[in-house]
Amino acid sequence: MWRNRNVWIILIGELIAGIGLWMGIIGNLEFMQEKVPSDFQKALILSTGLLAGVLIGPFAGKVIDRTSKKKVLIGAGIGRLMSVLFMFVAIQQDSIAWMIGFVISIQIASSFYFPALQATIPLIVDEHQLLVMNGWHMNVATIARVLGTALAGLLLIQISLSALYWMSFFAYIFLLVTTSMLIVEEAVIPKRAKGDKSGGFKEVFPILREFPQVTMTLIMTLIPLLFLGSFNLIVIQLSQIQDSTSIKGIVYAIEGISFMIGTIVIKRITLHVRTKTILFTFAWIVGLAELFLYVPTNVPLVLLAFALLGFSLGCFFPTAMLVFQQQMPRAYHGRFFAFRNMLERVMFQVVLLSSGALLDWIGLQWMAVIFALVSVSLTTFFWLQTKRKNLQFD
Repeated sequence: MWRNRNVWIILIGELIAGIGLWMGIIGNLEFMQEKVPSDFQKALILSTGLLAGVLIGPFAGKVIDRTSKKKVLIGAGIGRLMSVLFMFVAIQQDSIAWMIGFVISIQIASSFYFPALQATIPLIVDEHQLLVMNGWHMNVATIARVLGTALAGLLLIQISLSALYWMSFFAYIFLLVTTSMLIVEEAVIPKRAKGDKSGGFKEVFPILREFPQVTMTLIMTLIPLLFLGSFNLIVIQLSQIQDSTSIKGIVYAIEGISFMIGTIVIKRITLHVRTKTILFTFAWIVGLAELFLYVPTNVPLVLLAFALLGFSLGCFFPTAMLVFQQQMPRAYHGRFFAFRNMLERVMFQVVLLSSGALLDWIGLQWMAVIFALVSVSLTTFFWLQTKRKNLQFD
């Protein structure tokens, strides 16, 4: 696999662009922390981008399956570059409205980019290499997140917010250049007759009924989003509760390093443990990690919570992605991953708004308890369902 130039192109591009992406996210949080007093208002701003991603999702899925995935990746890269221009205007004019334009445009670009990338990976590596490739791709994304957030935290002390976004802009240029170097062998896509409306999400649903284990895995991936969807708001809250700006970088680093360890360990775990057991065990552990946030003033317990979260997700998501890539027919990959992306964005939006409201109304402690109970209860319910239906995931 490591002799495959496409693998290196994707991983190096993901590393540089990911650093730029997370520097931009930290920039967003910094901008909102200065301009927006309410957690619920912050959640509303972030949710506008997610809503745009949801609305464009069905169209993105059609485009990915009907055209060259490389062209989609390049187009999405150009969209990312254009989105940063909105943020430059937002900073210059001190405007939340222009920042919302940035959030919307970059989420629309992501709605094309990530499903296209997930559909491209099975085309560039052999099937037996998929788990390793998924793990390393997520690893590189995590390294980028750790480096990006840490660099942004350090650089914001020394440089302006505009300079931070210029660095993000050049990172996206690098991604665009590397993406253009990909060589992907794709099946010839037949031209459709004018007025042919086939190729939508409706064609995915019958396939999902044929593969109930894929449907169950898809539902299971939504459970960790309770923690992930509220992640940024939780980090801001922890920073305020502990009166420490450095805790943001430490939390991201602990979670990211733990995630990388999980993606490395999961290869060995799959040799001895069934896929179904892996998915449900680590979903339960995510619920436990949420409960640890009941004591937000206890720094060791907070760091343990994020370490458990990172390790569990490092084992959970590569395994879930393997189920999708192997068991879902490739002709439907674009629409399926776009559909999954849309579901995640809907869930993110619900969690963002809910967590923003809960943080204002009841605080971090009781929100953590509610999220933990919901996660553990849903995981237990779906476990009983898979036992009753005798679903096999391997």
